[in-house]
Amino acid sequence: MKKLAAALPFLLLAACGTAPQPFLGKPGAVGAKLAQPPAPVLFIPAPQHAGLSQAGAQAYAQALASALSAQDVPAVPGPVQGQNWHLEVSASDLSGEMTPHFAIEGPDGKDYGDVTGAPQPEAQWVTASPALLNASATLDAATLEQRLTQINAAIQQSNPESLENRTPRVLVGRVTGAPGDGDQSLAYDLGRYLPSPDLEVTQTPALADFTVNATVKTKPDAGGQTMVELDWVVKDRNGRVTGQVTQLHDLNLADITPYWGDVAAAAAQEAASGVQDVVSNAVLKKAKIPAQ
Repeated sequence: MKKLAAALPFLLLAACGTAPQPFLGKPGAVGAKLAQPPAPVLFIPAPQHAGLSQAGAQAYAQALASALSAQDVPAVPGPVQGQNWHLEVSASDLSGEMTPHFAIEGPDGKDYGDVTGAPQPEAQWVTASPALLNASATLDAATLEQRLTQINAAIQQSNPESLENRTPRVLVGRVTGAPGDGDQSLAYDLGRYLPSPDLEVTQTPALADFTVNATVKTKPDAGGQTMVELDWVVKDRNGRVTGQVTQLHDLNLADITPYWGDVAAAAAQEAASGVQDVVSNAVLKKAKIPAQ
């Protein structure tokens, strides 16, 4: 009864629209801050048969990786690491022009497609003119992005378990570090607010495409208040970080000890929106290069 009685004034105030809702309607510095590092990576080794010196080949691989990243295709220059997708780049000389060629290689060693780039003046190409290499990479990256998306679509459409053919499943993991009953309340409330038409919550780890865990940090702040930081980290099924939602706000310690109550609900509701964005962006980014 004590808990219920303590909650009644808050509920009455909420009905009048005057109750504090610290985790709602707070964009920017105190709202959800998202970061979505992509999971799959496209490696671009320095081309050995493109009419470039070793230094020029490395510069071109770097330029191409940067141009593809600007197209939302996560790419890195350098030798292939593990079983990953990569580009085998070459160039042919015809009538004073160098034409780049790109072979898209899968982690299974198969050739999944080829793209022919735009011809470039031979004199500037072989001397590895930075302006020309950057312009060439930018131009061809757009064509490569389209081809990679087509390859991915063909692979995903043939797989009924692909995220293109079903709703992503998210497991709500652990919340740690919160005072009072925050660890339990925040996890429970996130599970209530997270489901949407584009996302479902699962209780089975083996079925989860993504898992979200949170850590809560508190420290004394000005005016006798407590600075509360909630970091919600989303990982894919391979344990790679997909994105993070961070919430910051000053609270009275009495608002979250011993019970979080409506504060947990407000925080979870805002966090759920951020997590939904992280998962949506991760699925879209994953569609840029073929699934592994």
